[in-house]
Amino acid sequence: MTQFIIHYMAPIMFGSLVVFLLLGYPVAFALAANGLIFGLIGIELGLFQPDFMQALPQRVYGIMSNDTLLAIPFFTFMGLILERSGMAEDLLETIGQLFGTIKGGLAYAVIFVGALLAASTGVVAASVISMGLISLPIMLRYGYDRRVATGVIAASGTLAQIIPPSLVLIVMADQIGRSVGDMYQGAFVPGMVLSALYASYVFLVANLVPKAAPGLPPEAIVYKESDGRRGTLSLGIVVLLSGLASYAYMRTTEVRAGADFVVLTMSIGVAIAFAVAVLNKLLRLKLLSALAEQVIFVMVPPLALIFLVLGTIFIGVATPTEGGAMGAAGALVLAIIKRRLTLDLTRQAAESTAKLSAFVLFILIGARVFSLTFYGVDGHKWVEEMLVSLPGGQIGFLAFVNVFVFLLAFFLDFFEIAFIVIPLLAPAAERLGIDLIWFGVILAVNMQTSFMHPPFGFALFYLRSVAPREAYIDRVTGQRMEPVTTGQIYWGSVPFVFIQCIMVALVILFPGMVMHYKGSGPTVDPSKIQIEIPQIEPPPIDLNFGPPGR
Repeated sequence: MTQFIIHYMAPIMFGSLVVFLLLGYPVAFALAANGLIFGLIGIELGLFQPDFMQALPQRVYGIMSNDTLLAIPFFTFMGLILERSGMAEDLLETIGQLFGTIKGGLAYAVIFVGALLAASTGVVAASVISMGLISLPIMLRYGYDRRVATGVIAASGTLAQIIPPSLVLIVMADQIGRSVGDMYQGAFVPGMVLSALYASYVFLVANLVPKAAPGLPPEAIVYKESDGRRGTLSLGIVVLLSGLASYAYMRTTEVRAGADFVVLTMSIGVAIAFAVAVLNKLLRLKLLSALAEQVIFVMVPPLALIFLVLGTIFIGVATPTEGGAMGAAGALVLAIIKRRLTLDLTRQAAESTAKLSAFVLFILIGARVFSLTFYGVDGHKWVEEMLVSLPGGQIGFLAFVNVFVFLLAFFLDFFEIAFIVIPLLAPAAERLGIDLIWFGVILAVNMQTSFMHPPFGFALFYLRSVAPREAYIDRVTGQRMEPVTTGQIYWGSVPFVFIQCIMVALVILFPGMVMHYKGSGPTVDPSKIQIEIPQIEPPPIDLNFGPPGR
C-alpha cells in the first residue's frame, strides 16, 4: 500500500483537491490544506526532506513582491469608480438612442456598451450588474424576449474577461510567465471578433424572429432635430472624416499592424471628433445634430481613458501596472468632472477593491503551497508526460485541454482554473512548441464560459440578483410586467456559450488573430547582426624583475 501511494502520489493529491472543492471548502484553504497535508505525508514516506518546506516562505514573499499583480487592484478600482459614477447609464441611454428604431437596436447597444465597459473596467460583475439594472427594464418595456434580453446582457458583461484590461489576462500572463502587455495585445482582436459574433447572433434573431428583438417606437426617440430628422448623417460624416484623417496620419508612422495600430488610430480619430464637437458648441455652429453632439460628448471620456491605458501599454510607454495606476487616477478625474465623486462612493470602491484583491492573493498563496508539494512529488512531470503523449500532436493536445477546461468551468470559476490548472498545462504546451500567448488567449476565451455555464455561471448569478423576481408596474408605460424567471436566464445564456465555443475554434484555426503581437514592436534580423571586436594592441611586457638601474 505504501509503494502504491508513493507511486501515485501526484494523481491522489490532485483527486483529493477536487474532492475538497466539490465539498464546498473555500478554494484558498483547500489548496493550502492539500499542500501541507500531502507535504507531511511525503516527508513521512521519504519522498523529500523536511528542508524542502523551507522554500514556502520565499514563494509567499515572491507573490507579495510581484509588481505585475499590482495591476489587479488598480484596474478593479478604476472599473468600480467608472461604474458607480454613472458612466454605464449614460452610455446605454445614448447608444440606445443612436440605434433607435433599428430591429434589435437595444441589444446592439448593450453589446457595444459591454465591449466599451470591458475595455474601461475589466470587471465582469460591474458590467453585468450595471447593464442589468439599466437596460433590462428598458428591453422588457419595449417587448424583448426575456431569453434574448438576459442572454445579451450576461454575455456582453463577460466581455470584460477577454477584452483588455481584463483581470484574468493579468493572472493568465503571471501563471504562464509571459508579459501582460503581450497578452493584452494578443487578446485584443479576439475580443473584438467575439463582440462581432454576438452582434451577428442578434442580427439573425432580429430578422428571423422580429418580435423577439424589436426596435424602439418613434415616440421613444428623444434626440431629434426641429424638422423631425434624427441627425445621424452629421455624426456619420464626422466619424468618416475623423477616421480618414487619423488613418492618413498613422500611415506616415512606423506602426503598420497590430492592436497598437488600431488603438492609436482610433485615439486620433476620437480626438478629432471631440475637437469638432467642442468647436460646434463653443462657436454655436450647426455642424452637428443634437444626437451627434450627445454621442461624442458621452463616448469620448471613457474612450480617452481606454486609449490612455491601453495605448501607453501597447506602444511600450508604460507597464500594465503603471497603466492601471493612470487608469485609476483618470477614473477619479472623470468622476470629478461629472460631479459624482463622493466620499461614500470612493469608500465603497476601495472596500470592494480590497476584498477582490485579497481574494485573488489568498487563492494564489494557496496555489503556491499546493504546487510546492505537487512539484516535489514530480506531479508536474506526470501531467506533462500524460498530455504530451496524447495522439494528434498540437491539435490533439489543444482539443483535449479545451474540452477539459470547458468541463471544469461548470464547477470552478476562472480564478480557480487559472491558479490550479494553467501552471500544469503550460509546460506541456511549451514542450509541444505552442506559443504560450496564443495558448493563454485560447484558454481565456474558453474560461469565459465559466461565467455563462448554467447553473453555476457567475454572470447568471449577478443578473439574477438584479432581474425582477416578481411582477411590477413599469414606471413609464404603467403596464404590469411579468417577472424574469431563472429558467429564462439560463436558456438565454445557452446560445452565447455555443458562440464562445465557436470563438475558441476560430482562435485555434486562425492563430494570426493573436500572433500579431510579435510584429508590434521593433524587430531585428539576426542574419544582419554584425559583431565587430576592435583590435587592441597589448602593452609591452617588461621581463626585467630586478631593481631599477640593474
